[in-house]
Amino acid sequence: MIDQKDNFNRKRPLIERDIDLTTFLKTVQVVVIAGVRRCGKSSLLYLIKEKLELAEQNYCYFNFDDERIISQTSILDQIYLAHLELYKTEPVFFFDEIQNVPNWEKFVNRIHEKGLKVYVTGSNANLLSSEIATSLTGRNKTITLFPFSFAEYLKCRGKSIDVKKVSSKAKSMIQGEFQEYMKLGGFPLVVQEEDLELVNQYFQDILYRDIIARYRISQVNELKQIALYLASNTGKLFSYSTLQNIAGVKSTSSVKSYLDYLEHSYLFFYLKKFDYSVKKQIMNSRKVYAIDPAVCNRLGFRFSENKGRILETIIFLQLLRMKHEVFYHSGKKECDFIVQEGLEITSAIQVAYELSDINVKREVDGLLEAMKAYGLEKGVLITADNQVKGEDIPDQIEVILAWKWLIENTDS
Repeated sequence: MIDQKDNFNRKRPLIERDIDLTTFLKTVQVVVIAGVRRCGKSSLLYLIKEKLELAEQNYCYFNFDDERIISQTSILDQIYLAHLELYKTEPVFFFDEIQNVPNWEKFVNRIHEKGLKVYVTGSNANLLSSEIATSLTGRNKTITLFPFSFAEYLKCRGKSIDVKKVSSKAKSMIQGEFQEYMKLGGFPLVVQEEDLELVNQYFQDILYRDIIARYRISQVNELKQIALYLASNTGKLFSYSTLQNIAGVKSTSSVKSYLDYLEHSYLFFYLKKFDYSVKKQIMNSRKVYAIDPAVCNRLGFRFSENKGRILETIIFLQLLRMKHEVFYHSGKKECDFIVQEGLEITSAIQVAYELSDINVKREVDGLLEAMKAYGLEKGVLITADNQVKGEDIPDQIEVILAWKWLIENTDS
């Protein structure tokens, strides 16, 4: 326990995330930080601990992803009692990868009822949500953490940007950094070490530790082939039959299970086509998006060949960070993203890496069709490279550079 606490307190580069932590610091509820492996959950726990200004004796930290630990329910009480014996005071609890402990939610609920503060992290959405629903309904606040956004990436690289006062020289620098972000993505250590090789290890850990071991999967190659196919096809439609054929899976139900496991581990997200009928939403084909550009670039395809789909993935992830409910539009034409707030469609967004005379009509027409379908007066066209004159774009469409849109639309 002391070793783990020392490791937790080791010096690390702390990047302020695009999250307002005020309510999470003040709350008496259990705080759950959920997200993919290696996205910075432990660092955020440490940042919260620092902001709470807790002395050594006033907090208890434990990481249940430690292979030396036999994760039985009783270990939680053992940790609690060990802290009381050592420090003689009630702690604030910080538990990493709590989903590895069976029935963890019962212990957390019990100490929460004693009035103790608890912060936990986890990297399995299904386990966290089902266990929270069992014992902690109405008693928890959840932070869904992603790898670095572009704004966070710039902080990590030591770049300070004021969008309202950007010089020509600064714009050139930001464009260069954005190209690097499209390649490296936002996993903190990948960014700090500029090493995409790390993504291979993350991928293996997610597959073997979070999925294969947990769900006792025997056909490992089937799962791996589906995951690699999805990484290669971010931003594209997929079907069960295609995945079944590619991976040699015998049943559609197995494909569905694999897709669920990959989604629960936060490795992939599936985007539905918008329809006012929920039944049709479920029936229609979905698009897949990877958790980070690095997953696509390292496991899927060559960056130079798929800049458009990488950019689309980055915009999609930012919409999720902003807690939007997102769909795609498909009629006679297509629009990448439709944002719904409550029962109302509030925006239509089209994404094109390069805007030129060759593709501008297709991109604009798809956006206009979506705007008309949902009664929107304005639309947004996001691009990394705009080569089109203003008169080629209708007045009701705002064209904005991707880096600028990303910085202006942070979660905090």
